[in-house]
Formats: sequence, structure tokens, C-alpha cells
Amino acid sequence: MNHDRFEEPVTILVGMGLPVRLETVMEAHALLQDWPAASRSSAHAIALNSCRAGIAGEIDAETVRATLVAFARRHDILAPDLVSLAPAALAGSASTSNNG
Repeated sequence: MNHDRFEEPVTILVGMGLPVRLETVMEAHALLQDWPAASRSSAHAIALNSCRAGIAGEIDAETVRATLVAFARRHDILAPDLVSLAPAALAGSASTSNNG
């Protein structure tokens, strides 16, 4: 079992709304390490510190994930779960295509 992998990936919007899917503590750490200094906040510091603790094996990946999600919400960059939205979007397009 891989203890640094999130049960559910976290998708964050970076750049021009480009989604980045983070699946592990190391991926989250890399993203937070590269985050622009001018845009860092207390939520960033907490998430980065939790990544470091996760890498050291001091906390579990789901705790790291929770702090990453809190950081993303604080910065309004948490992307919707596109996989769970897909069935609804497909159902919506099917119903509109039958209106022709």
C-alpha cells in the first residue's frame, strides 16, 4: 500500500485555469514549493508544512489532502471534480440534442 497517495486526487486550477491533478503528497509538495512567494498565505504555510510532515511519515496522506483542499479553497483554485460532473453534463447534452 502506498501511504503517500491520496484516496481521491485533488484538482487545482493553475495558470489560465489549467487543471492540475495532484495524487500524492510529493506532487502537492512540489506544487506548493513552486507557488509564487507573493501569493503565499497562512493556508499555504499550513499545507506546505503538512506535506513535509507527510513526507516524513509523521501524518497520513489524507490529513495532507485536507490541508491542500483548504489551501485551494482559500485561494479559490479548487477545481470541481470533472469525473463526477461528466454524467450530469452528458445527460444535459443528450436532453438538449433531442429538442431539435
